[in-house]
Amino acid sequence: MKRIVLTGGGTAGHVTPNIALLPRLKELGYDIHYIGSYDGIERKLIEQCHIPYYGISSGKLRRYFDWKNFSDPFKVLKGYRQARALMKKLNPDVVFSKGGFVSVPVVMAAKRRKIPAIIHESDITPGLANKLAIPNACKVCCNFPETLKYLPAEKAVLTGSPIRKELLSGNRLNGLTYCRFKSNKPVILVIGGSSGSQFINQVIHRLLPELLKSYQVIHLCGKGNLEPSLNGTAGYAQLEYANQELSDLFAASDIVISRAGANAICELLALRKPNILIPLSANASRGDQILNARSFEQQGYSIVIEEEQLNEAVLSDAIHRLFENRSQYTDAMAQSKQLGSIETIVQLIEQAAKKS
Repeated sequence: MKRIVLTGGGTAGHVTPNIALLPRLKELGYDIHYIGSYDGIERKLIEQCHIPYYGISSGKLRRYFDWKNFSDPFKVLKGYRQARALMKKLNPDVVFSKGGFVSVPVVMAAKRRKIPAIIHESDITPGLANKLAIPNACKVCCNFPETLKYLPAEKAVLTGSPIRKELLSGNRLNGLTYCRFKSNKPVILVIGGSSGSQFINQVIHRLLPELLKSYQVIHLCGKGNLEPSLNGTAGYAQLEYANQELSDLFAASDIVISRAGANAICELLALRKPNILIPLSANASRGDQILNARSFEQQGYSIVIEEEQLNEAVLSDAIHRLFENRSQYTDAMAQSKQLGSIETIVQLIEQAAKKS
């Protein structure tokens, strides 16, 4: 039996693409194991999939001053020793990494034992963790055409991001029923990211009276961000987050307003949902969401509003333009070469495993 070790963690975006690969890997007969941090979000998500999970020490390498910069290198070294021990114990045929700092010692330990490792970079420019891992990988998958110039040519492969199959099988009627919506009025789905966005939430709340004249609104607000005064508002459904029902909510929506995290927008592409992207400000990130959003805009998939320009009038105008021209965006997404990523990535895994 072929054996694969998956790794990645720190955020849900470093885990869900790995989860999307699981059904196909199981079909091909892989014995699947996962290496992540002791108590990161990846542990809960992977254990729910009934995959053997191994926690290792994990530290973050920061480019700015922080007192943890003095202690975290020791955590990284410990994680590397633990990863080497696990590579020896598990002896996989191949490693697949979705990134995050916990993945770096795993990829390095794989190379030490001459085990091929494939890594996946979600954003346009590689993050620090993947920059450290790239020299130890045999292939580097990416989501955006622009990323190819930042990667070694002999390793780079444009694959797109693996999307969970269940997300593609939503039922519109179930989504409308879940929200108690009418079937003859268009639906906007608003997603502020896994923890929500208070700024986007506030703009939506102020714009809501106008929106509800023409649309129904599903609003994923983030944990602790529900607005009690809006409970029971006809045509408006607010949720902290969505789990199993998310596929039905996507199916019920006509257009989507979203942050521009790489995995989130790749899901919109796979679902062919016309969208407005509001990337996280460069003041609160390394600017990767802005680059992601602009790439989708240039490819004709999205309308982009940067956070500094966001207000009710700008958002209202963008919503109406997007809805009126939604078929134009859907047609552009249908031509994308970033679809079918699961099969492309699995083929790379198979090739690496055979060489191993």
